[in-house]
Amino acid sequence: MKKKENSAILTKRKRFRESDISGKAAFVLATWFGTGLLPRAPGTFGTIGAVPLALALQHCPLAFRIPFFLVFLLVAIWASGRAESLLETDDPSQVVIDEVAGFLAATIFLQVPWQEVGIAFFVFRFFDIFKPFPVGFLDRKLQGGVGIVMDDIAAGCYTLVVLLFMHVFLA
Repeated sequence: MKKKENSAILTKRKRFRESDISGKAAFVLATWFGTGLLPRAPGTFGTIGAVPLALALQHCPLAFRIPFFLVFLLVAIWASGRAESLLETDDPSQVVIDEVAGFLAATIFLQVPWQEVGIAFFVFRFFDIFKPFPVGFLDRKLQGGVGIVMDDIAAGCYTLVVLLFMHVFLA
């Protein structure tokens, strides 16, 4: 088993080295600066990698955060699709920019204290892992970069609803 894992790692490194500059950029972004390359729980580590960005964006006005999120969403779809084709694997586990985009969808529209960002992390991971409808449906039906990203956006939307519920009913 170990030999097979080493072979897969070497193949990924070779594809990265052989790709052009846009392929390298897509791979770095898609793996969210390497967090998706960690051997265990890459989605969880990708979401952890999203937390500093989410916290930094909390200090920006909503008029900046919404366009930022929309551009980030387009970049995530592009990078995910490009990395998928470079790795020649459907929805590779190393691609975690979708978790970053989903987590931003959960936190970008609210001014939340850092404690709620922590709650959002666990709620988002729950929805991303268990994939209630339509999260699982989107994961199965959509292809390419759009398919990789949109199920996480749906999980982020569920998380946003939970955060809004907390603000309205628990405040």
